Formats: sequence, structure tokens, C-alpha cells
Amino acid sequence: MVEIHCSGLLIDMDGVLVDSTPAVARVWTRWAMKHGIDPLHAVQLAHGRPSLSSIEELLPHASSAAHQAENCWMEQAEIEDVDDVVALPGTKELLAAIVPSQFAVVTSATRALTEVRLRAAGLWPFTRNLVTASDIQHGKPDPEPYRKGAAALNLPPKSCLVIEDAASGARSGKAAGSRVLAVRTTSRDQDLLAAGADWIVNDCSSVRVISNSATGQLTLALPVKEQRRVPKMH
Repeated sequence: MVEIHCSGLLIDMDGVLVDSTPAVARVWTRWAMKHGIDPLHAVQLAHGRPSLSSIEELLPHASSAAHQAENCWMEQAEIEDVDDVVALPGTKELLAAIVPSQFAVVTSATRALTEVRLRAAGLWPFTRNLVTASDIQHGKPDPEPYRKGAAALNLPPKSCLVIEDAASGARSGKAAGSRVLAVRTTSRDQDLLAAGADWIVNDCSSVRVISNSATGQLTLALPVKEQRRVPKMH
């Protein structure tokens, strides 16, 4: 086993805790086809970023008011499409092994959508600290989300481990000053490596809490046969 020591976890939602990929693909495909945009491109661009940022990039000539209106449509459509939103492997076990004050969910979804998806996946009872798109000015890959996540735990970012599935999220965590454990649920290893991830595993079922001290220090274990230490890129 390879051990990681930290004081808190900053965990992305979609692709790490929750599998919302089919729902996201359905909603963004509907939206893209309405605007004559390649659906595959829209879905790929939207992953791991606030919806508004993707809409602004995909509709560069639209007004700010139009962007906001499209973003409202997107949020409501995603809130209504949760039929097959489920917890990913190992997530319930990981969250049950730590106390709520030891982790924050840091997501590019809005607060309303975050609550809906966590409830649909059965993870809401574990959750106390949230940093969502509703709480920030600059989304991933900017460091603001993970800096705010660490602040919610009253910890410096360097004491926290970020768990991410998207390159934009890995860049956000590294820019904030945290170490990053990436999961292979949605992104290629080479993209996660280029974003600066420190370790890569299949999903949260590969992460085991082997120590949780009275001082709040966590020791996590990754199986040697799966984890990959990524060389420092910068």
C-alpha cells in the first residue's frame, strides 16, 4: 500500500462522488442541437466547469443576458434529469469513514443542482461543507474553488488532498496548493498527468482510510498495483 497523509479532503462531485454522465450528456446534447452546436464538443467542453463558462464559450456572440437565460435553462434541465444519477463505487464507504468536518464537496455545479444530485445518489446525509458554482467568482481551473474548500475546513490548502476526475479540476487543486488524487472515471491518464495530478487510481473504491487520529490527521492507502505516482510537471 502507498500511504497519503492529510488533514482534510476536498472532493469533486460529478465523476468522483456521483455518476451523472448520462444525465449531463442528455441535457447538453439537447441544448447543443437547439443551437446548432456539435453535441459531443459541447458535452466534452462542459465537463468539470461551471455551465455558464461553457455557455459563454459556445455562444461567444450572445449577450450577457442571453448567457444568463441559457444558464438558467441548463440548471433547471439538469435538476429535472436525475433518474440514473447514482453514487460511484467506494464513495459511501469513503465518506462514512471520516467525519463531515474533515471534507468539503467542491463542485462546478450550482448549489441547487448539487443538493439534488447528492440526494439522488444517497450522499446528502454525509455532507456538511459545500463549495459550489453559486459560491465563487472564478470556476475551475482557477484555484478559487479549492482555496474556498480548504477555508471551509479551516485548513491551509497544502494540508488538503483534492480528489478529482477532470483535468480542469486537477489544475484548480494544484494551483490552490493542494496535492491531487485523480480518478479515471472520465478523463485519460495523460490529460490528468498534464494537469499535474500526483496519483491516479480507478475510483474511490481504491482509497481506504487506515487511520483517523484524534487530532484530525487522516492516513489514506492506495493499492500499489493500481496507483501511479505522476512525475512533477511544474
